[in-house]
Order: sequence, then C-alpha cells, then structure tokens
Amino acid sequence: MARDFYDILGVSKDASADDLKKAYRRLAMKHHPDRNPDDAEAQDKFKEAKEAYEVLKDPKKRGLYDQYGAEAVRGGGAGGPQGFGGDFGDIFGDIFGDIFGGARGRGGQARNRGSDLRMAIELDLKEAVYGVEKEVRVPSLSACDTCNGSGSASGRLETCGTCGGAGQVRMQQGIFSVQQTCPRCRGAGQSVADPCKTCNGQGRVQETRTLSVKIPPGVDSGDRIRLAGKGEAGARGGATGDLYVEIRVLPHALFERDGDNLHCEIPIPFTTAALGGEIKVPTLEGSVMLKIPSETQSGKQFKLRGKGVSSVRSNSTGDLLCRVHLETPVRLNGEQKELLRQFQDTFDSGTTDHNPRSRSWMDNVRDFFERVTS
Repeated sequence: MARDFYDILGVSKDASADDLKKAYRRLAMKHHPDRNPDDAEAQDKFKEAKEAYEVLKDPKKRGLYDQYGAEAVRGGGAGGPQGFGGDFGDIFGDIFGDIFGGARGRGGQARNRGSDLRMAIELDLKEAVYGVEKEVRVPSLSACDTCNGSGSASGRLETCGTCGGAGQVRMQQGIFSVQQTCPRCRGAGQSVADPCKTCNGQGRVQETRTLSVKIPPGVDSGDRIRLAGKGEAGARGGATGDLYVEIRVLPHALFERDGDNLHCEIPIPFTTAALGGEIKVPTLEGSVMLKIPSETQSGKQFKLRGKGVSSVRSNSTGDLLCRVHLETPVRLNGEQKELLRQFQDTFDSGTTDHNPRSRSWMDNVRDFFERVTS
C-alpha cells in the first residue's frame, strides 16, 4: 500500500504551504543523490518526498488527493507528478538562490543556452564554519564584446531560410512526421550574414573571468552552491549557463568535523585523571577551561554544548566533543621512578579495588578459559 503523502513529508493534513516547503527542503537535503551517491534507499526517499511535495504544494492537486487519493493525481499530463527523477541540481539552487542571486527560470530550455560549469573550492575549517567570500578564476566562453554576443559584425541577424525562424524543421518519413533541430541555424531561428571576425560568428570567445563567491556559514564538504547565470555564455545571444561550486573542507590539525559537531582528542596527565582538576581546551572561539572529575578513565568524552558548527540549514548549533587520553610520562629520572615505585607499594597486594577495569577484564579472561577447557 502506497504511503500517505502527508506522512512522507512528516506534516499534518492541515499543514500550510510554508510548512510543506520547509519539510520538503529538509528531506531533500538529507536524501539528495549528490549527498548519497551510492545509497539507493536514500534516492528512493528523495523521489518519494519530491512526488509528495509536487502534489501537495498545488492547491488543485492537493484537493484531488485529499478527496480521491494518489491515483487521482498520477496522470501522464505534462504538468503532472509522473516524472519525479527531476533535476537534482536545482534543489540546492533553490535553497541557496536567495543568497546568490536568485533562481533560474523554470520555463522551457532557451535556444543556444550556454553550458553549466562546475568547479571545486577548498576551504579551511574556520572559513567553512564562519563563512567567507572567495575570488575564483573561471575559464569559460563569454559573450563577445565586439558584436555584443550576436555573432554579427553589423549586429544584424537574418531569419533562417531553412526553418523560417522556428528553429525546428519537420521531416516526413513515410506516414510519420518527425520534428528536429534545424541543421542550418542549429535551433537559433536566425543566421548571421556578416560574421564577426573576433568570434567567427559564434557570439562568444574564450576568456578567464574572476568571480566573487560568497560562502555562507556552516557549509560542509559535498555542499554545492549554484551561481545563476555565471556559466558559459550562450551561442549568438543564447541564455547563459550556471556555475556550480562544490565545497571541499580541508582537514584540521585539532578538530574533526561530523556534521555540525566537532571532535577533539586531548591528552591529560594521569595525575589529573586520578585526582581531578581543570585543563585548558581549544574551541573555534578561543580556549575554555574544562573540569576533569577525579577517577576519570582514558577515552572519557566530555561535551561542550554549542561549541560546534552553526548549521547552514537551520538555526541549530552543534557541540564540541572532547575525548581525553591519559598520557604516560616519559624520560623519568631516578627520583621520579622511585616515587612511582613507592606509590605502587601503597596499594594492597593482590587487590584490584583501585583498578576496576582490570578487575572486569580479568574476570572476562577467566570466564573465557573456563569455557575453553570445559
């Protein structure tokens, strides 16, 4: 039995349009194929969420769904929710569109549209956490300045004589009529009578542009930012493609990132672990004092709330998780060694009261050998 669309999005049946949008964006981010390239289950969940949102965001389709169920809105029409494989790249473009210049139009594919470009940008951890503005050099095809991208030296374009300006020609094959892109103007509908010498009539030239990219706080490796209209220029005045910037966060010497949380390993002397005390630990905002209780064991983890990363997708902030490791002292002199021997002698002979983990381990060893020999 098919799942209920409201259950898929995790909203109530009286959810507002804004609630639907927020729920869908959250699921799209979580299960997006770009973030889960080898996870078939995640991709299925992404398609499922997309289908549910496409229906429920449309008041007419939502009304039909509420009254008759999913079959009433799973028609084969051009505007229906049948082909939900979708353009995966647009999801991130929608979410970051307000920050980086708006979203691309959803109309039909523009004639001679320029290609989308993709590039990676490396950030250190602080840049990823707090956001940064980076300049990038992008080699691409740009509109020719000589002819203003028209491809014509005089700026005049003639209607293509082959397709009559339609950009498409109809070929008759027996009883079938096939429509295809015009071979002369390549879908432009116009031809250049006097080609520009700078671009040879193409309307664009190869050049390297320097762009400024605003990176929002909280991005992580694998996130993509779409800069609408910053890709290759279209041929002969065609629409410009988009530029996709993929984030790669470099490893840090102290911190390891896990989503919005940070992990840090901290060595402490065994005296501090045994007696307790305070140690200074680093955070992204500076050092803080961490209280170590007495009898702390190696591997104990302490959580510093709110000292992690502020999420790029919500108002939440992660934590800093500090794992302590006891450090054995080295290069001891004679006096220090003797003091340690005297310290060891203070323990009752044969007792394990001071070493609870050793006692538990020895019990497990004894049980193991008893099972083997029985």
